[in-house]
Amino acid sequence: MEAGHNAQGALRDTVDRIERLENEKADLAADISAIKKEAKRNGFNVKAINTLVRERRQDQGDLDALNEVLEYYRTLLGVASSL
Repeated sequence: MEAGHNAQGALRDTVDRIERLENEKADLAADISAIKKEAKRNGFNVKAINTLVRERRQDQGDLDALNEVLEYYRTLLGVASSL
């Protein structure tokens, strides 16, 4: 029965850790939302901020490659460059 008891404890520990992290994630999401609302009140474009945050998380090489493809597609479609 020892193995079952160990498995039960390990499962309980795993579930408790996941629940704790889910709660922390929800708290962080609320904090991020509040910061974005503050940015909007200060006149910033939140979509642009989201794009900047996403771009800063990306590897520079990947970002450069993506921008090259986007520029090529814009050229094909006759859309003005965003740069």
